[in-house]
Amino acid sequence: MTTSAYHIPVMLTQCIEGLAIDPNGTYVDATFGGGGHSREILKYLDKGHLYGFDQDEDALANAPKDERFTFVQANFRDIKRYLRLYGVKQVDGILADLGISSHQIDVPSRGFSTRFSGELDMRMNQSADLKAKDVLNAYDEGRLHKILGIYGEVKNAKTLAQAIVSERAQTPFETTEGFTAFLKRFAPRGKDFKYYAQVFQALRIEVNDEMGALEEMLLSAVELLKPKGRLVVMSYHSLEDRLVKNLIAKGKFQGEVEKDFYGNLIRPLEPVSRGSVVADEEEVAANPRARSAKLRIAKKIAK
Repeated sequence: MTTSAYHIPVMLTQCIEGLAIDPNGTYVDATFGGGGHSREILKYLDKGHLYGFDQDEDALANAPKDERFTFVQANFRDIKRYLRLYGVKQVDGILADLGISSHQIDVPSRGFSTRFSGELDMRMNQSADLKAKDVLNAYDEGRLHKILGIYGEVKNAKTLAQAIVSERAQTPFETTEGFTAFLKRFAPRGKDFKYYAQVFQALRIEVNDEMGALEEMLLSAVELLKPKGRLVVMSYHSLEDRLVKNLIAKGKFQGEVEKDFYGNLIRPLEPVSRGSVVADEEEVAANPRARSAKLRIAKKIAK
């Protein structure tokens, strides 16, 4: 599986520039995937080292055979713990591309896409227990309502949650094809595919605890970065972007930024980019996934 077939990196140049790579520094690609970002980072390293994290065992096939690279098959929420196993306490830069890889979407058996028929799975870590069908068939109505409304921003989340509970009592949900056929009854006219995508997104986030994992990774990143070290994060929906934006701006995920006695902001990071960086029209035309991408770059404040 080539990198290009696996996943086309979005805003690759901007990501690499954002890292401001030291040839002898230590870096982390927290979302290795097809290895596109990692291969580009390696071009800039001399005696430095790069650690690539990915919980999906399929990603291992893309790992470059390079003594400057170490592949770590683990969820990026455990980034600090695994780096310590390698004797790494501080790094010069961390990159995270939070988008689901094209490879995962395009393998029918993984159950990520409405375009194929497959088991309602959606696990990024294929040894994990919880599958999308477990969420649909076992969660109570209130929990389903919350997931669909918050993670998928589904407008009729309450109605859909009620219908799921009613439907599964007769026929449990098993396949993406069957579930999509069920969803068709609730999708706004002419917006079927957007609706399916929102519901599938909500399930995927829940199955993989994506928001919890992202919070843990970001807090670990703050600890791991050296003074002036760079954090480069690309997100594809507002929930993720809000967490990243708040951590950079306020030093926390919720609430207002705190200030010291002199009125200075108390936060560990400061933004390098003004607001978020977005892909240009040319890239969006070549790679539609880039349309929703928002890139934020920050550096650790030197005390």
